[in-house]
Amino acid sequence: MKRILLIVSGGIAAYKALELVRLATKAGIGVTAVLTAAGEKFVTPLSLQALTGGKVYQDLFSLTDESEMGHIELSRAADLVVIAPATANILAKLVAGLADDLASTLALATDKPVLVAPAMNVRMWEHAATRANMAVLQQRGVLVVPPDEGAMACGEFGPGRLAEPPAILAAIEAALNDGPLKGKHAIVTSGPTHEPIDPVRYLANRSSGKQGHAIAAALAALGARVTLISGPVSLPDPFGMVVVKVETAREMHAAVRNALPADIAVCAAAVADWHVAPAAQKLKKHGSATPPTLALSENPDILAEISKPGTRRPALVIGFAAETENLAAHATDKRARKHCDWIVANDVSGTGIMGGDENEVLLITGAGTESWPRMGKTRLAQKLADKIKEFFA
Repeated sequence: MKRILLIVSGGIAAYKALELVRLATKAGIGVTAVLTAAGEKFVTPLSLQALTGGKVYQDLFSLTDESEMGHIELSRAADLVVIAPATANILAKLVAGLADDLASTLALATDKPVLVAPAMNVRMWEHAATRANMAVLQQRGVLVVPPDEGAMACGEFGPGRLAEPPAILAAIEAALNDGPLKGKHAIVTSGPTHEPIDPVRYLANRSSGKQGHAIAAALAALGARVTLISGPVSLPDPFGMVVVKVETAREMHAAVRNALPADIAVCAAAVADWHVAPAAQKLKKHGSATPPTLALSENPDILAEISKPGTRRPALVIGFAAETENLAAHATDKRARKHCDWIVANDVSGTGIMGGDENEVLLITGAGTESWPRMGKTRLAQKLADKIKEFFA
């Protein structure tokens, strides 16, 4: 049986932890509960004990607990540490490495994956300190179930509500997955990049990120540890993976480098080839018939760089080629120039491909070319993930 260590911190959303425990045990996942002093203001130890069927741990300096199960052993006895709800306070403790109570000590001492489900007032969630803390945690590999948007107990409206227990359970199950890609780290890039021209305009493309996000989810479903590096999209973050949000090609390039080493790299993002030195102020016409001249500079070639031989090169590097003519020839040439292992090529000259829900591709590998008929992007992602699974098998 898989087991989680559930840390319940303070906040009105703590009551949802009881439903999460019920759903987890129903799914066959064992739960050991830790309740913070603030969490006890909202739910009782007896309630958690009744649902988990075991002792609820609260005090770092309890001699009885130390003789039965020391805090180091407790932090490592589970397969996954889950903090739900995760308040702004405990997130800040995780970043700083503080260990001033049982919950923060366990989080610091564990050698197991950590998943957090933040919950707090919208102003606290959007504060620069919280945003910076979340970025650090994700860079360290902490899994995040983003908060929902909606009405809050304080009367405000916005992002900050604890995700619903079924969504948190889905993330837990993904993190506990013992699929065929367990132990593999996959980097997936997704979506467009936006290259600013001035404070209000940018260069972009029609990529929606649907294909890249679907591939990331499919790899996570097979047990891979996934880092999804996403340009600006309107899609929700997939559960059970680290999501790094970027805007420009240069930011995506830096995020990919920071995410290495990896076993798998799927470069599905539609990365801009060029960027502009942005103007400090909005460009004006001023009655002139002559448009401004945009001086373009080349962006880093993420796919080519990650494909270079070396100790940090992933074992399998997959690129994407969006073409409007001579699909096979251009994609084959791109695979040779970039030195990647596979190329997924699609013709985007028609309607409904770029930004749509379906895709039709050629998979070009060293062994030859496969033509995949038009299908939903989720199905195509699963098909590609199965090919990746076969590669490592």
